[in-house]
Amino acid sequence: MIDLDYLAFLENILTENRKEKFLKVLQNRTHHFTVAIEDVFQLHNTSAVMRSCEVFGVQELNVVEQKFGKSIDKEIAMGAQKWVDIKKHETVSDCIASLKAKGYQIIATTPHENDCLMEDFDISKPSALFFGTERDGLSEEVLAQADGFLKIPMVGFTESLNISVSAAIILQNLTERLRRSEVKWQLSEEQILEKRLSWAKNSIKDIKRIEARYYAERTV
Repeated sequence: MIDLDYLAFLENILTENRKEKFLKVLQNRTHHFTVAIEDVFQLHNTSAVMRSCEVFGVQELNVVEQKFGKSIDKEIAMGAQKWVDIKKHETVSDCIASLKAKGYQIIATTPHENDCLMEDFDISKPSALFFGTERDGLSEEVLAQADGFLKIPMVGFTESLNISVSAAIILQNLTERLRRSEVKWQLSEEQILEKRLSWAKNSIKDIKRIEARYYAERTV
């Protein structure tokens, strides 16, 4: 449960504009879709996908680091790491199992001819959208465990797009359709409170000192 008194204490430190912005953005946040990226070697691509998640309202990004250890490229993410939940997984199996346990269907994004086009994709089901590298694509493990496949229509000679470009195109399309639908895609009230608290803490400098002072005063 959220400590509502602590939340109120922190939000009193924020400006009114900041608090209003939080509420406005949270009205467009969703867990209905989540994104997973698999062993993306180029760090700036991971950060750019995170930025797309933030821009299009997808609250969670799953990062599989089976081959390459990573840290967030803050310059590319441009602050998105403050507002998007990053879930790191050591293996693809762990990632898939975690997402399925949460009720997501696994959707592999691939350029194969028989895959579902974006406009035909059923947005009503909670879906985890998996993206692989431009060079290697997704692993056989993801493809074997996928519940469905999704592709971007292309009419040129090039058969694939950079992962960050693919993610941006797909997320813009699916989230726009989702918001126009009757699907219950928004965060719950409890989830909104959790994000308000998290974002308030991320917005306040020297938050550890302020938090310690607050709880010390509570125990007096």
